[in-house]
Amino acid sequence: MYFFLMQVNCVVMRGLNEDELLDFVALTEKQPLEVRFIEYMPFDGNKWNFKKMVSYQEMLDTIRQKWPELETVPTEIASTSKAYKVPGFQGQIGFITSMSDHFCGSCNRLRITADGNLKVCLFGNSEVSLRDWLRTGASEEELKQVIGAAVGRKKKQHAGMFSISQMKNRPMILIGG
Repeated sequence: MYFFLMQVNCVVMRGLNEDELLDFVALTEKQPLEVRFIEYMPFDGNKWNFKKMVSYQEMLDTIRQKWPELETVPTEIASTSKAYKVPGFQGQIGFITSMSDHFCGSCNRLRITADGNLKVCLFGNSEVSLRDWLRTGASEEELKQVIGAAVGRKKKQHAGMFSISQMKNRPMILIGG
């Protein structure tokens, strides 16, 4: 596994920046960085539209037109990114395929929002207030139980791209990325 000092995250949107895919990949030729392409996802306030989403497979096909020798890079089981590398390039690219090829069953990511809530899924609208537990003086063991119970309720798969867009969820800027 490679570790890079810098990671560049790029949400790819049709009609906005999908024409820059190859330029971003080219950045990895002489720079030891990882460029991660993120499928456009629905969050409150971002005016999500399915027609603007560029799927992982479409991005991969576009990149392979220029670099057909693109190869898969092994990743950890719980990785949220599918990694690739152009042979001879210093860096690599990755794809976060939340919309077209979910990875929920192997995702081990947890998020604590700025207001103290635990989210076990970026797309989930249920949250557990760790802040309230901490304010009541909960012990470390009690916190472990609360967190464990929340993780135990995590779904193996999110609702799907069309259902997610109808769900109420915080804007990404209030979740933290």
